[in-house]
Amino acid sequence: MNKEYYFISDLHIGGDAELDICDFEPELIGFLKELENKDRETELIIVGDVFGFWELTGTDGVEKLDVIAGKHRELFDQFRKTGEMITITILPGNHDYSLACESVFIEALAEYNLRLEPREHIIREVAGKKIWIEHGSQYDSFNRASEFGDPYVTPIGYYITNHIVSTTGRQATFGKSQWLKDLESVQPLEHIPDWFLSNYYYREMSPILRWIMLPFLLLFTVSLVAFVGMILEQQGILGTSIFSREFLDSFGIFGKLFGLILMVDFVVISFLILLAIPLGLIFRDILKTLRRFGLRTGKELDQQKTDVYLEAARKVFSRDPEVAVFLFGHTHNPFLQKIDGRIIINTGTWLKRLIRIRSWNRLMPDIYYPTFCLNYFRIFEEAGRMVIKYQRIPHAPPSGLTLLQRVLILGRKRSDLIDIPARTVIES
Repeated sequence: MNKEYYFISDLHIGGDAELDICDFEPELIGFLKELENKDRETELIIVGDVFGFWELTGTDGVEKLDVIAGKHRELFDQFRKTGEMITITILPGNHDYSLACESVFIEALAEYNLRLEPREHIIREVAGKKIWIEHGSQYDSFNRASEFGDPYVTPIGYYITNHIVSTTGRQATFGKSQWLKDLESVQPLEHIPDWFLSNYYYREMSPILRWIMLPFLLLFTVSLVAFVGMILEQQGILGTSIFSREFLDSFGIFGKLFGLILMVDFVVISFLILLAIPLGLIFRDILKTLRRFGLRTGKELDQQKTDVYLEAARKVFSRDPEVAVFLFGHTHNPFLQKIDGRIIINTGTWLKRLIRIRSWNRLMPDIYYPTFCLNYFRIFEEAGRMVIKYQRIPHAPPSGLTLLQRVLILGRKRSDLIDIPARTVIES
């Protein structure tokens, strides 16, 4: 009987305080139960970062696994039951890198019928073709282990996660809402400063201060139009008087209040116009400097991160012509891409994903819209060909947005849909 393989990755189970909350645990248990009905030729491969060891402080070594298993007893019981029927294989990622360093984990995971392969990559075969499987952190300078399996390797990503991310999990309860625990969901990490600013303004700022600022921000565009209109009226280009103070005063107290707001905005606009040229030149020079050092922003940054893996896949394809699929995780960005008849797959993550959406008022901070992409890839043989199926598991997250955030993205397109074909066939 031909084997079939299921792939998921980046579950990040476990962590300090609020980071220990597993939003998708019921769906993961349900997925494992479905796999119980498969035959013994089925293998589930979890492609790294199964556990959040870096996020879990206060314990070391195999004790981290014991703590996580104790807090997620139902899930680990299900691992044990499903593992009796099919093979469940785990690869080390960067967040659970100690799985690659300490052989004691092999026996500890076997108690839950989880088979650990402490290697940087593994190979599986379907229809006479190879699937190259790895976590992918070795291409990330922040998280790369210079010598895989060396327990003394501590990339900079470890310090960031262990000392900063885990702290946010413990401090999340001090906020007006527990938004801080979603730090791991911000991708790429370069968006973190904007994410902090967004949450400060919409969630943590004093409501009195925010509601004082709000009319000035909302009317800023109107003020800009009024500012231009006033100049055109004074120059005689417009034969109207709707931008005059007398016209506003005719509306009584409301007109006077609106005029006061416009006056404040006029001062701000005048100041910004004076600064626009030098600030524009400085900003342009900063972008040129970042590019000179190989850094990118926005869409350029996302594409740069993807290109690293596309190049890695090309090298693997070149070294071994029998490899038809290069499969990895790590970046939390699921996709399937064809290159010269071969397939590159990113398995994504089951963590919450934050989609950055521009406010329709560009003066307001961007909104980070929460969504989930609980998904898996299934690869099997059919009529002598390799077939790849992609499936998403429904999970509707609570919006977690304030009323103001929902209003500011009203009608905005939410690019949370992943464009991956449900079925892909690799011809012989």
